Amino acid sequence: MFNLIDKSRGYLFSSRDLRQVLDAHVEALRNEVANIDGDQLLNTAPSDLIDYLVEKFTLPELALRRDEWSVSEQETKVDVSRDGNRYFSPGRSGPFYVPGQRIEVYVPFDGESELFYMRASQFSTNPPRARIQGSTLVLEFEQPSDKQSDIRADVDRLLADIEQHIGWGNPQVIAMNTSLRQEAQKVVESRRQQLLVNQNRVAALGIPVRERTGAPKTYAIPDVRKKAAPTLPAASRSPYKAEPVWDMAQYEHALQIIQNMALVMERSPSAFARMDEEALRQHFLVQLNGQFEGRATGETFNFGGKTDILLREGDRNVFIAECKFWKGPKKLAEAVDQLLGYTCWRDTKTAILVFNRGIDTSTVLAGIDSVMRAHDNFKRPLEWKSKHEGALRYVLHQPGDQNRELIVSVMVFHVPTNDDAPPGA
Repeated sequence: MFNLIDKSRGYLFSSRDLRQVLDAHVEALRNEVANIDGDQLLNTAPSDLIDYLVEKFTLPELALRRDEWSVSEQETKVDVSRDGNRYFSPGRSGPFYVPGQRIEVYVPFDGESELFYMRASQFSTNPPRARIQGSTLVLEFEQPSDKQSDIRADVDRLLADIEQHIGWGNPQVIAMNTSLRQEAQKVVESRRQQLLVNQNRVAALGIPVRERTGAPKTYAIPDVRKKAAPTLPAASRSPYKAEPVWDMAQYEHALQIIQNMALVMERSPSAFARMDEEALRQHFLVQLNGQFEGRATGETFNFGGKTDILLREGDRNVFIAECKFWKGPKKLAEAVDQLLGYTCWRDTKTAILVFNRGIDTSTVLAGIDSVMRAHDNFKRPLEWKSKHEGALRYVLHQPGDQNRELIVSVMVFHVPTNDDAPPGA
């Protein structure tokens, strides 16, 4: 077991154990989640909080920018008392200085400077020496004026040694960075679930909850050293109130019912060749009502207007869909705005059914993707393992509230034309 060396002595990669430092870094992420005010955590979109944590706690690995190096020199006094090729008077001790030259090589680097002092799992018992000056690695060389030599070989040898140590440490840093998202998801979800359990337990008492005095109303993100801190959307000032959630499996079931209409259209093209938007919508409503006991309605007033398809459970809107013929990206953007105008913050699962007649499906899908990603309320795409060929999925946020997210599933349906109908139909 080799002891660690205080970094004041100028040695690199030998002052702290890298594994312990990385473990403590992950623990700091857990502590940050544990210390966020409960209401603020619940009122913040989990994906935004996870993105913030990953960005804050990611450690950039080290990389030398050797192509940007530079050098300086100056006169100095060099101690030659340990030079065995020099003669000193018998009994003389202590330093003996002669005129000399000091050369410093400056090598900029990317990454966290403290990593230069961390000892990786693989290490050398003879660590390199250098100085860290901001984001620059400084290599120092001194030689007496009466004994000059070419130090380029020494520079290359020292840099090779340093880069070898970097190569030992970076894989451990990368492995920790890779694990951060999964760790953040785990601790955020665990704390959310515990907070909801606590709320439900108190709610079951049937006693009004006393407001805490001095409770923070918003979560202030601390500064992150050496990089800009990500900013979470401002969370609601009101205590978090849990809302009933339509299960994702039910959402997928409703979409599957809608997707099955593609087969119906393929098998009976003549029946759909002349249908307009309203007539097509009625066919989708018939299928949904057959599975959801008459709770699907069309052209229903909801929040800011009338939506094409609305599925309710009691007085709660659990599914909203808009039906539109493909008439280009501009019209789709208007449909997205229309859908957002119909939704209140409780509506979290929506769909846009795009009816396409005679246009290449890949062209339509490319147009949809560009419109959704360019929308002001766009947050991120979602992977969707749908059996429907023309299906895309996105997360948008509610107008005016970054933390209220809604899922928008966009499905393209090829609507038969008269040319698709069999002769004599």
